[in-house]
Amino acid sequence: MENEVSRRNFIRSSAAVLAAAPAALPMLGANNKTTVGWVGTGTRGNYVMEMMYKALGKDVEVTAVCDTYKGNLAKGKDKVQTNGGNAPKTYVDYRDLLKDPSIDVVFITTPEHLHHDMAIAALAAGKNIYLEKPIAHTIEEGWDIVKAAKKANKIVQVGTQNRSNSLYIKAKEMIAQGMIGDIHYVRAFWYRNSLNDNPAWRYAIPDDTNEENTDFNRFLGTAKKRPFHKGRYFQWRLYWDYSGGISTDLLVHQTDITNFVVGKTVPTSCMASGGIYRWADASDDREVPDTLSAIYDYADKFHINYSCYFGNENFGYGEQFCGNEGTIEVLNRQVLKFSTEKFRGKAPANIASRKEFETNLPGNDNLAVQAHVKNFIDAVRGNGTVIAPPEVGQQAAIGGHMATLSLRNNKKVLWNAKTDKWSFAG
Repeated sequence: MENEVSRRNFIRSSAAVLAAAPAALPMLGANNKTTVGWVGTGTRGNYVMEMMYKALGKDVEVTAVCDTYKGNLAKGKDKVQTNGGNAPKTYVDYRDLLKDPSIDVVFITTPEHLHHDMAIAALAAGKNIYLEKPIAHTIEEGWDIVKAAKKANKIVQVGTQNRSNSLYIKAKEMIAQGMIGDIHYVRAFWYRNSLNDNPAWRYAIPDDTNEENTDFNRFLGTAKKRPFHKGRYFQWRLYWDYSGGISTDLLVHQTDITNFVVGKTVPTSCMASGGIYRWADASDDREVPDTLSAIYDYADKFHINYSCYFGNENFGYGEQFCGNEGTIEVLNRQVLKFSTEKFRGKAPANIASRKEFETNLPGNDNLAVQAHVKNFIDAVRGNGTVIAPPEVGQQAAIGGHMATLSLRNNKKVLWNAKTDKWSFAG
């Protein structure tokens, strides 16, 4: 009965998401192009923009770019001129970009602590949004965005691009077809390593960086005010003020794709542990862990076992969907393996007859990002619905935030689906 109730709730939730498409289609720019404003033209922003151009070419026109570091702003403008053939306007303050009524969609590819205010402002300005994951820096901020998107009647795509990856879509279909039988357990992991002269998430800081060409106060947003700090600006993933670290930068992708493939929403509990074990040199002021494990339970007898370590890359990245009759592994976003359970040599004929296989698609992650961006623009143009609306982006982020809360407080975190609130156990 509990399984059936959960299934009905999931179906109702999905139906509500699909019903949330805007009633009115956007106006298109000159030559039937969708006009784009881009906020955040650093490493991730430039990459997503490149994928957008590869997916959509001349069907989109980036008319404005915004960044608080002049070097990134110049690179963003360059990217537009090279790929789009036009010279975009440039802004340091995203609010100035949002004032342009000709911009229909806004890509927000900034550090996560800025997502909330930028997304709320963009929706208030009547823009459709592509919002990098996690949807927000806290659970409460995520709900604000979900509510604002619904009120504004605008399209929002959260950047959990695994949902547009052909291998995960295939895995979802296989599970729905019963290829691995009942599934109660997923093992998810993300392992990385680097040499001592290249510590994890210590991105290179441009030589020309200074207080004049880097607007540190605008970068801080509503975070704690601090003196100019190059490391916090360019290596923001290492500090709690701007990032949830592994929990929201990596783990969220894997809670999200597990939700997508297996048909889940939000876990009922999370217990996480870890710390700074690999990059523990006294001169390294990082705050977020480089080692994390998290255990999730769901209401319908389902479990995720998650692990991440920045000191060994042997196992790479992936998810293992462990069914009672078989296993589907998706590894490094480009390999799918299917194997059957052997039951110690006594597998029933209907299971033993299933053909095992392995598919390898190099570069498939790039194709997934391209498909994810195209899905967003198609939805804005009235062709279909987004695959990662804010409701499901929030569901994925909640799992990440639960891990952060558990880790930082050394307590088990519970989720109440009736009140949409979290609490500590005991």
